[in-house]
Amino acid sequence: MSYLESLFSLKDQVAVVIGGTGVLCGELAHGLAGAGAHVVVAGRSEERGLARVEAITAQGGKASFAAVDAMSKASIQQLCDEQFAEHGRVHMLINGAGVNSPTPYFDIEEEEFERILRSNLMGTHFACQSFGKAMIAAGGGSILNIGSVTSFLPLSKVFTYAASKAAVLNLTKNVAREFATQGVRVNCLCPGFFPAEQNRKILSPERTADIMRHTPMKRFGEPSELIGATLLLLSAKAGSFITGEAIYVDGGFTSMTI
Repeated sequence: MSYLESLFSLKDQVAVVIGGTGVLCGELAHGLAGAGAHVVVAGRSEERGLARVEAITAQGGKASFAAVDAMSKASIQQLCDEQFAEHGRVHMLINGAGVNSPTPYFDIEEEEFERILRSNLMGTHFACQSFGKAMIAAGGGSILNIGSVTSFLPLSKVFTYAASKAAVLNLTKNVAREFATQGVRVNCLCPGFFPAEQNRKILSPERTADIMRHTPMKRFGEPSELIGATLLLLSAKAGSFITGEAIYVDGGFTSMTI
């Protein structure tokens, strides 16, 4: 094994990716499988989940699908119990399920606000509880929560999403402190603008121009560009002293003021 492989190899480890049926976390699932992990693609859509598993295995990776409703504490606990029972241990967890809406602020209904918070924030909280407790009992692990540039800066047109992702970062830091002496690291990956299903509907030409003016690299990100930071944060060796941190993969978006 080469030096780099010894730092980043995930061989014989198990990674659960909640939200792995989506675009960005689906790409992260590919990256983890490429590094040697058995990846459990977890989400609500069996069709998309099985398609992702097929794509990973076609490239020589190891993967399986598991159904989960990230808005349900009971569903997440069941996922945790099943995966620990099947594999003996889960080494890594990605919390990436999420929803968004461009509803104008005065038009945001209570149901929409609660739905976004429940998916983006409470789902992350439920999974940190369930998997964190099981990881501690098993001897350790690593959790990666998916934040956003809105974890650091408020963003117009996505009020509830921005509030939820700011809370995810705060939760990440607090849980990281809680688990720090118990062998479980907790970090946050904060993507910039990676056009995907949930945000494409708000990317008008005017919105895109505003984003480009605020992004020093003057382009959108490609999903594969999230893999390097993910491997660093999840690797038990390369990331062994990293916890409670956020890495922004945003082309410099959060470095800009005017």
